[in-house]
Amino acid sequence: MKKGINGSTLKIIALVTMLTDHIGAVVLERMLLQRGYLEAVWRGQEFYQAFYRENFILTTAYFIMRNIIGRWGFPIFCFLLVEGFCHTRSVWKYALRLGLFALISEVPFDLAFFGTFFYRQYQNIFFTLLIGLLVMILFRCIQEKVRAHVLLKLPLYGLAFLAGAALADFLCTDYGSKGIVAIVVLYVFRNIRWLQLLAGAAAFCWEFPAPLAFIPVWFYNGERGLKMKYFFYIFYPAHLFLLYLAAYFCGLL
Repeated sequence: MKKGINGSTLKIIALVTMLTDHIGAVVLERMLLQRGYLEAVWRGQEFYQAFYRENFILTTAYFIMRNIIGRWGFPIFCFLLVEGFCHTRSVWKYALRLGLFALISEVPFDLAFFGTFFYRQYQNIFFTLLIGLLVMILFRCIQEKVRAHVLLKLPLYGLAFLAGAALADFLCTDYGSKGIVAIVVLYVFRNIRWLQLLAGAAAFCWEFPAPLAFIPVWFYNGERGLKMKYFFYIFYPAHLFLLYLAAYFCGLL
């Protein structure tokens, strides 16, 4: 075995950070709202400071889970998506899996975050990953099928990217067009690791400390690790539904 971090370890890191983020969003945030967080903010700095002192542990835990630990998950998933695309035997089966679980996950996602079976204004992260995958498929088709100088292909690459970004924003997917930008950047620079990670970090510069997620990615050794292809697919809707149940039975919904 090569030294470093394999793919399954990276995936576990992303899952743990995502779970931490979602616990904060689905459970802790609702607890803060029930205790009058919005009212404290609305009434001014003095009231907010009093609220913060009274709820110091809960507020601090929420901030750490959502704004520090939770920001690491999606950048790692974007990197793993590019790796999966480059090494999968069938990109269309890959796309089918993402599309299937995007549909399966939508009800648990809407229940967990919005307390309803269907919420049109926001879609789960699988849709973003699926659109990013489709953009990479288009890039590969342009590269292999269009017989022209690379400079003449640039408008086609641009159209493929803009179509994916527009679709993500139209469907209101998690991270939207910003997620597509990150995926495309990681794909374009995939052959030069240090440049790929630097560009990926730049693509997430708007959401610190998300760029720090590329530190463990730097130590990726190119090996698959444990066979857990379907674990993430199942984990995503399952943990969202369990968090919804936790919020419901705690009286937060």
